[in-house]
Amino acid sequence: MTIDTNYDVLPTSGHPVKAWIRGVPVEDGAKQQLMEVASLPFIHKWVAAMPDVHVGKGATIGSVIATKKAVIPAAVGVDLGCGMTAVRTSLGANDLPDDLAPLRSAIEAAVPHGRSSRGGRGDRGAWGDPPDAVTSAWTELLPRFEAITDKHPKIAKSNHVVHLGTLGSGNHFVEICLDEDDRVWVMLHSGSRGVGNRIGSHFIGLAKEEMKRFFIDLPNQDLAYLPMGSRYFDDYIEAVGWAQDFAAVNRRTMMAAALRALADTGLLPAFDADTKVVSCHHNYVSWEKHYGESVLVTRKGAVRAREGELGIIPGSMGAKSFIVRGKGNRESFCSCSHGAGRTMSRTAARKRFTVADHAAATSGVECRKDEGVIDETPMAYKDIDAVMAAQADLVSIEHTLRQVVCVKG
Repeated sequence: MTIDTNYDVLPTSGHPVKAWIRGVPVEDGAKQQLMEVASLPFIHKWVAAMPDVHVGKGATIGSVIATKKAVIPAAVGVDLGCGMTAVRTSLGANDLPDDLAPLRSAIEAAVPHGRSSRGGRGDRGAWGDPPDAVTSAWTELLPRFEAITDKHPKIAKSNHVVHLGTLGSGNHFVEICLDEDDRVWVMLHSGSRGVGNRIGSHFIGLAKEEMKRFFIDLPNQDLAYLPMGSRYFDDYIEAVGWAQDFAAVNRRTMMAAALRALADTGLLPAFDADTKVVSCHHNYVSWEKHYGESVLVTRKGAVRAREGELGIIPGSMGAKSFIVRGKGNRESFCSCSHGAGRTMSRTAARKRFTVADHAAATSGVECRKDEGVIDETPMAYKDIDAVMAAQADLVSIEHTLRQVVCVKG
């Protein structure tokens, strides 16, 4: 399949950087990070930058990094397996009540979200007493987790079962959306929560120790890597794979809880929620074959978009989101963006915008409109339409969703 390309090649002293950024802003710091990654000797072919690319820790968010016989834990990050799930229901817009606040409240009551007590005892974003569905799911995950913690005991002391089936905070959300035909979708965004953070942080630290042990100088210490065959490489691949599975189970558990809560309100007619289901990671690493070689592909804020494969690209609060179908563009390592991408830091957004600004930007969406979510206001993100235009050679749009309810931590 021949695909017209739509990328720019950024100047580097190492491997090329192919960037799908036409028509979208990219800060200099993100370009510098891309160049630093491209300088590493084990990069396969080039680094691919998606249109939502922006500064991250170590590697840029919105980057796709294929590596030969090495993995960079900080390039994967600490929200291992973070991703999306969307379900199309049999409901239509006319089935929704005029007042959407009770639907939002029902989801908030069913899915722990946010963070309090500094994440300690009594944290409202964790289970005090996990329900049966959560403990059952955890039982399936536990044997592999114990195999990991036998080798790395520090990972055992983490929020695992109490975070399974919980949303978190920041840019994680649960939404009710309407598509172009006014069909009702439920969509959510979350990852591996506390246990994924502990796993990611643990192996980032070990990778940095390995660089010191072998006197390896790097352009950025957060690019510390684990070579294949080294003592922690296999352990990391095992642990990150488990965390990605935890994240997928986390999303399934939350989706089931949210759908039950909506049904139990009595405000909606009986409905089905299996007419179309889409699920994807966008912070993860996997073995794949590209250009004739088996390589590790790290997608940090990017979605796999093989030919015909469905994915999800959410906009910000109050903006559109998209169900997309991959075009299998080899030059992007069959990838696309994972969202709109930030244009400014959370701190800058809180300083720049007011509650009134945020309320105006989210007009028509039943959601929080207070100081606690100003850092997530739509103005802190890139124009999602420009982002989609920049990657027209990576995906086609299957459905356009507009939010009517948004639950944030």
